[in-house]
Amino acid sequence: MGTDSREGFPADGEGPERVVRVDPFYIAPYAVTNAQFQQFVEETGYVTEAEQFGWTYVFHLFVSEETKRQVVSVPQATPWWYAVNGAYWAKPEGLDSDIGDRMNHPVVHVSWNDAEAYCRWSGQRLPTEAEWEYAARGGLERKTYPWGDLLKPDGEHRCNIWQGKFPVKNNASDGYEGTAPVDAYKPNGYGLYNMAGNVWEWCADWFTPAYHRATPNANPRFEQPTGIRSMRGGSYLCHRSYCNRYRVAARSSNTPDSSTGNAGFRVAFSAID
Repeated sequence: MGTDSREGFPADGEGPERVVRVDPFYIAPYAVTNAQFQQFVEETGYVTEAEQFGWTYVFHLFVSEETKRQVVSVPQATPWWYAVNGAYWAKPEGLDSDIGDRMNHPVVHVSWNDAEAYCRWSGQRLPTEAEWEYAARGGLERKTYPWGDLLKPDGEHRCNIWQGKFPVKNNASDGYEGTAPVDAYKPNGYGLYNMAGNVWEWCADWFTPAYHRATPNANPRFEQPTGIRSMRGGSYLCHRSYCNRYRVAARSSNTPDSSTGNAGFRVAFSAID
């Protein structure tokens, strides 16, 4: 687990590389879809945090001229994100959008707390970082991506990431400007789809850059509250010029009540209680 490669971000704590053991577990082959999340909402009446706050972050190229009137702020450090009033999982780009043709795409605009609520309803849980990375590797060791060390083996796109000049032009040569269906591209060696790119996936751990030094080698999980939760896998907005965190050892984080148009989750559960 982890990496000593210089491709990574030292501040993220991607290493040092080490041998880790995890108990047997199951993990979903796909991220949770809009259809699955809709069933959860319909059965429980759950209201996501984006809906409670009244806004969430939408990538600027997806915001219509009409919706731009609903933009409440633009972060200085990341001006490609627009805080859009009325955007949430079922209206991912604002009130003039819908998910009618994206029911098999990953649900987005879900916070870590929202993902936990879904897990409680479904009788499952979020994977730990160690479980997620073990699953993402698909049986390969010391490889950069879930399929090997080349980003595009034989010129073939294997994941949904930014193609072009970030953040102004995405030529979508991999087939998608935004999210892709959860079963897009080839699965890894364990039959798991989109463990790189598409959407960031929440993990169970609190985030710390000291993760690899602060957790044991057997079933590691960082449980000391830090105010931010771990995310893995990268998203359709990742690009080598800015954020090449679609590598299997890469890590990121966000506050547990945050939601964006490129963050979702997949579920897991233990094979042995």
